[in-house]
Amino acid sequence: MAFSMTSQTTADNKLLAVLYACGAVGIASSGDTVVKWLSGSYPVHQVLVIRCLIGIPILAFIVHKNASFASLIGPGAGLSVTRGLIMSSAYLAFILSIAAMPMADSVAIYFAMPLFVAVLAGPMLGERVRLHRWIAIIGGFIGVIIMINPGSGVLEPAALLALYSALGYAFSQTLARRVVRNVPPAAMAFHTNATYLLVASLLAVIFTMFDVGAVQHRSLAFLTRPWHWPSAIDLAAMLLLGSTVAIAMVLFGMAYKSAESSFVAPFEYSAMFWAVVLGLLVFGDVPGLTTLWGGTIVLAAGLFMLWADRRVDRLKRDAMKIESLNA
Repeated sequence: MAFSMTSQTTADNKLLAVLYACGAVGIASSGDTVVKWLSGSYPVHQVLVIRCLIGIPILAFIVHKNASFASLIGPGAGLSVTRGLIMSSAYLAFILSIAAMPMADSVAIYFAMPLFVAVLAGPMLGERVRLHRWIAIIGGFIGVIIMINPGSGVLEPAALLALYSALGYAFSQTLARRVVRNVPPAAMAFHTNATYLLVASLLAVIFTMFDVGAVQHRSLAFLTRPWHWPSAIDLAAMLLLGSTVAIAMVLFGMAYKSAESSFVAPFEYSAMFWAVVLGLLVFGDVPGLTTLWGGTIVLAAGLFMLWADRRVDRLKRDAMKIESLNA
């Protein structure tokens, strides 16, 4: 019987998925660094509105070039917007947490996300999470904990925001695997950015109408602080943030379209590499021994999963060849 492998090859191009995911994480990590830098002076809704106003035209151009504007309202658009709302709440929770906590602590809690993805991939997508993937995910998580070495900040109330961001982001990324069956990655990224703008605009209206005054907690201050005109440097940072995040959204969508979500998720641990590089360049943070050891474990976990997946695929192909010869 003749059959085509084209769709399967496209859906499970794991090497491309790795490249897309690592690139997206690097760009997103740069954006998180900028957000934390701005969080002491500006409200979160101002940062997000300016970011989205830059990102949406870029994404609209990408949609026009790679898909069509019809894809924004086509089949699956409603589910894509729902995913965007979930992702918006998760991202908002994360950046509010990094305003009050050391970035390392927030990221350490957030990296429970791949474990949530692995758990959700079964009931939501019917994907089988093989044993070697569980080993890689758990091993990578252990490496993250070693590398981050979180301190007493994990007991900060904002830690609950980071934990919610992990769960919400895992849900949205697992849902992305269903969305991309009908919605192009660029259109999905546009929906997400549009929901970010909607949420940020609503927050801006609320805290403009109801001035809560000065608050002590840094997360609440970042949320409720009134708008004010940014300096030239800060405005440039907000504008740059919009373009980088737009690109990261597209790359994330392409990564989760190219392979199973439980395969892609562990490669988001590459954020640790970017955290080390950006921390050194921007804040002068020199990585310690725990960072080097943890980074080695994370890298080994990702490479192990890639090797094990290829071995399983090769064994399947060999079994199919033997079966066809015996038929």
